[in-house]
Amino acid sequence: MREIILVQLSGQDSQALTSAFFGLLAQHSVDVLDIGQAVIHNALNLGVLVGFSEQGGAEPVLAELSRIVAREGGEVRYTPVSDQEYRQWVADQCENRYVVTLLAKQITAQHIARVTQLLGEAGLEIFNVQRLSGRTTLDALAPGENVRCGACVEFSVRGPNSDATAPLRARFLQAASELGVDIAFQKDDAFRRNRRLVVFDMDSTLIETEVIDELAERAGVGAQVRDITERAMSGEIDFRDSFTQRVALLKGLDSAVLEDIADNLPLTEGAERLMRVLKVLGYKTALVSGGFKYFGNRLKERLGIDYVFANELEIEQGKVTGRVVGDVVDADRKADLLKEIAQRENISLEQVIAVGDGANDLKMLAVAGLGIAFRAKPIVKESAEHSLSTVGLDGILYLIGVRDMDHLAFAD
Repeated sequence: MREIILVQLSGQDSQALTSAFFGLLAQHSVDVLDIGQAVIHNALNLGVLVGFSEQGGAEPVLAELSRIVAREGGEVRYTPVSDQEYRQWVADQCENRYVVTLLAKQITAQHIARVTQLLGEAGLEIFNVQRLSGRTTLDALAPGENVRCGACVEFSVRGPNSDATAPLRARFLQAASELGVDIAFQKDDAFRRNRRLVVFDMDSTLIETEVIDELAERAGVGAQVRDITERAMSGEIDFRDSFTQRVALLKGLDSAVLEDIADNLPLTEGAERLMRVLKVLGYKTALVSGGFKYFGNRLKERLGIDYVFANELEIEQGKVTGRVVGDVVDADRKADLLKEIAQRENISLEQVIAVGDGANDLKMLAVAGLGIAFRAKPIVKESAEHSLSTVGLDGILYLIGVRDMDHLAFAD
């Protein structure tokens, strides 16, 4: 191969222009070594790295190509690529690759500027940017409007230094907190594109309440239980001990209260949409909770969850006894159950997503290939590799690369 040329074409998006462009190249047996195209608001930007087998063969082809592009109202630029530059480009494909996902109710230039600054400081190069969220309406841009889905931009980056990932995650977490956005940083590998199981915590994750607090209010011990719950979720006290204390305070509660609360469980924003999409995409779902199985089973019926593991609240003669049946589902048990479900489904742990908000979820998040702290306590956000706080639960779809256009047809 004697000549390698980078051809960069821009103009109004037109099938005629693209067809004429490649039709001419086809007549001269040109090799296409790389190609990338983006259309933004009907404006076409096309880049093609082409190779000519004979010295001097490029000049007449490129001259004709310039005439075709000019006739269609576009512009074209040519950049010769040396053998050394081409060899280096080929070698670069072995670099580490990552995906940075930026999520917010509305994305601004300030958000993108901060992300690109941090990537540059870490020595990582951006080679592709795409919007995963749907197109934003003018109404959604109006001040004060409530944007349901939010916005998401995905950056594909690469670089030779994998040692920079840990400090970069910390910088992204700090930036996300300052800007009021979410920033996820993942290694881009085959597992990221092939997750198969999502394991959820229940209370304050899949539902917007702590059921044990609701039960405590009905039992007249709400303040006592809420205080213990908050300290347990923040990691101040052991979950198992705190759970035993809280359940004991429920002694004597009428079991009819459970049904009333179960009938009115408030689902977290985006939960129903997420579950519908996961089901269509063939994912298995599980609820692994330190709460109560009675409520988990209700959610299983409502959302089509495949597995439910939680604590069995003991009831005798229509009254809560203040005890649970069997072992308590604590942090260790959650992690073990995640592994058991993955093994049962013949799924690698790298293909598992775990989602939770409390300190008792940290071990479960750590063993999953993708652990997500969702609207979590500060200690959990700092310890988990990924966190979501500004969008709904369906924001998880963006972290696995699913675009709005991929599922809007069946998610509503």
